Amino acid sequence: MKFGMFYEHQLPQPWSEDSELRLYQEALDQVELADKLGYDYVWEVEHHFLEEYSHSSAPEVFLAACSQRTRNIRLGHGVMLMSPDYNHPARAAERIATLDLVSRGRVEWGTGESATAMEMGGFRMVPDDKTAKWQEATEQAANMLAMCPYPGFKGEFFEMPVRNIVPKPVQRPHPPMWVACSRRETIHRAARHGLGALAFAFVEPEQAAHWVQEYYDIIKSDECLPIAHTVNPNIALVSGMSVHQDEQEALRRGLDGFRFFGYSLGYYGLYGQHRPGRSEVWSRFLEIKDELKDNAGNGGIGTPDQVREHLERYEKIGVDQIIFVQQSGANKHEHIMESLQLFADTVMPDFKKRDAVRERQKQKELAPYIEAALARKTRMADIADADIPVVEAFGRKKGATVGVAQATTFNDRGGSISVPRADPHAKKEKVGN
Repeated sequence: MKFGMFYEHQLPQPWSEDSELRLYQEALDQVELADKLGYDYVWEVEHHFLEEYSHSSAPEVFLAACSQRTRNIRLGHGVMLMSPDYNHPARAAERIATLDLVSRGRVEWGTGESATAMEMGGFRMVPDDKTAKWQEATEQAANMLAMCPYPGFKGEFFEMPVRNIVPKPVQRPHPPMWVACSRRETIHRAARHGLGALAFAFVEPEQAAHWVQEYYDIIKSDECLPIAHTVNPNIALVSGMSVHQDEQEALRRGLDGFRFFGYSLGYYGLYGQHRPGRSEVWSRFLEIKDELKDNAGNGGIGTPDQVREHLERYEKIGVDQIIFVQQSGANKHEHIMESLQLFADTVMPDFKKRDAVRERQKQKELAPYIEAALARKTRMADIADADIPVVEAFGRKKGATVGVAQATTFNDRGGSISVPRADPHAKKEKVGN
């Protein structure tokens, strides 16, 4: 089983002028340490307007910064919001490819829909069609990276003409793709599309065992019709994490932060009433925090032996990755760093040894099923060379008044740049004829 870190960039009130600066710089320090210690993944969310709960609206920028301070850890969008209301599919593909290049091929492409009224309302998005928008945009963004050129598309939610998306990623045809899941039905959907399942739910091993079994049964069946150009058979679950040799100290350091994670998620997703710019999520949490029920994610909070036992239960049922929620609530940076170190020293090594063997066996077992699934995939047809349209610069159009098409654009440059005002090939071609 592999281990990842999960970042919402939570920032409870009260804030100071440097709160967000400190938040981001500390997170970068944590990821750098995790890379050195051998953690496998860092996952970064994309959320908008969710004060206190998530100050992470540009995950590709944070992950790019992580890429320059690390060497091995995988850099995951957990997730990129794929609706064209948030990210045009071409822009999504371009950013994924660029991040893959600057990280030397370490990107994991998690995708998702979005769920809160704060976000969808802010972008004037209609909730009823969010799943259909995710599916259309996700499939086409994958096509854009895999095809040269992309032959164009006219769908229900976006359209674009023939273009070749550049740059292309290191990982061809595109990085491994995942989808956010929160319940049994969406786990099934991930498997039917051949995507990794980012199961952002805190479930006991007994329940998770059914999810894992059903997920891999579908991966191995004719139901698996890949939406992407690869199949990524993986299922990841989240857990809280605070490790200390003293159980009570582990709870003191991590439990309130983990409870705030669940509280604030429910606040924005289910029951909250929020006035933008007048946030009071943390203060309201403090009023009722001791009344909140525990859940399976608390099992990652305790001594090394307790956490090891907790994780072995998930390893036994075939979970591929546990993603740790640490940077939550008012959890302290120094405690997160100490917990990362202690876990790596005392718990991680045995899991690492077993995972290397398991991964080889898994790849061998699934290879024929993946091959069959990709053979069933309905693929977008390539465009014939003769059908690729010519796109003319604005300057070729009579009376053009756009950008560089205007001669006045260059009048004040003093001849410092040699830019032809007309097609320099035209005269030569005319003479040749």
